Amino acid sequence: MAENKRHSIDVLIGNVIIGGRNPIRVQSMTDTITSDVEATVRQIVALHREGSEMVRLSVLDASDAVAVPQIRDRLITEGCCVPLVGDFHFNAHTLLEKHPACVRALDKVRINPGNVGFGDSHDTNFARIIEIVGSHDKAIRIGANWGSLDDNVRSRLLAEHPDWPMESILEQAMIRSTLESAAFAIKMGFPANRLVLSAKVSHVPALLSIYRELAKQTDFALHLGLTEAGTGEPAVIASTAAMSVLLQEGIGDTLRVSLTPALEADGEDPRLQEVRVCQQILQSNGLRNFVPTVRSCPGCGRTNRDIHRPMVHLVHTFVARQAREWRTRFPGSESLVIAVMGCVVNGLREAKQADIGISLPGRGSHEDVPMLFSDGESRGGLNGEDSGQCFLKAIEDYIESRFS
Repeated sequence: MAENKRHSIDVLIGNVIIGGRNPIRVQSMTDTITSDVEATVRQIVALHREGSEMVRLSVLDASDAVAVPQIRDRLITEGCCVPLVGDFHFNAHTLLEKHPACVRALDKVRINPGNVGFGDSHDTNFARIIEIVGSHDKAIRIGANWGSLDDNVRSRLLAEHPDWPMESILEQAMIRSTLESAAFAIKMGFPANRLVLSAKVSHVPALLSIYRELAKQTDFALHLGLTEAGTGEPAVIASTAAMSVLLQEGIGDTLRVSLTPALEADGEDPRLQEVRVCQQILQSNGLRNFVPTVRSCPGCGRTNRDIHRPMVHLVHTFVARQAREWRTRFPGSESLVIAVMGCVVNGLREAKQADIGISLPGRGSHEDVPMLFSDGESRGGLNGEDSGQCFLKAIEDYIESRFS
């Protein structure tokens, strides 16, 4: 945990505590039709097994609300105790009132202050939501989003500051909408230790500005996320850039990476990528460990790329495949550092600095076999016919010896 982590109020969500000095939690969201109980349960279980510590699901209408308790029951049967977050827009007050079993089955309710109601109905609907959720001792996330910003708040700011650029109006409107909604909930008697805030935009500098201001003005737990980040590498990079800056400043208690999934391939749900990216962001920032880190050089004219590239790919694939089993059998192995280096220029020392590593001969090297290192000591050359498999065996033996 970062030494400079912002003080925030602990919030219990199901069996998970966020905020305070607790670990920063990984969240994800389903993209199934919630009323399709079978598909939704299958995806929630997959997300949880991948490492999601909370899963959000859309509650669009009555059929979704009716399905939520069924989903909870099925998850219990499957031995999956992940906290569930209901995502409501426009009609939360109606659905929560008509379907109390849905409220009971959820651990947290996400509401959007920009669409709980319009005009005079805004405060009435919002108050009813707070009353219902509060009576069931559930948590609420007040989640503002720039795509559905409260028009009343924006209009007030435009009137107060007609000379401000629209970017500043937007940022301040997001902050004000979030904080005014939180103040309204507290005034209604909703406990601060069941309240989480978020304010998501898709422009990285604006997101940083908004969350820094929220962190200054309140001690409520904060959920991080860059909305509509996109897909593929650009989305991962943008999300990582935003989250890493905030996390290094001690801001954030949970996070979700909002990626448009790739097309499904190899039978794996592409939705799982958002969990892995969250984990990698936290791990790269030194905040949590989930899988062993594999370090490798990029290769250059000194490396033998026909050996180096396949070796790196082999080790990465092996670690990814084994990581979940290792976490269960060998607690602590997720902090392991494994090195695959391509030549002797830096490779020998870099391999030594890892827990276990290999330095390949490279072009023009006096060594003609890969050199194995562990715990800072040379363990000699890998002389077998298949040095890749020899190294994988050495990794397994090392983990079993060190973490058993």
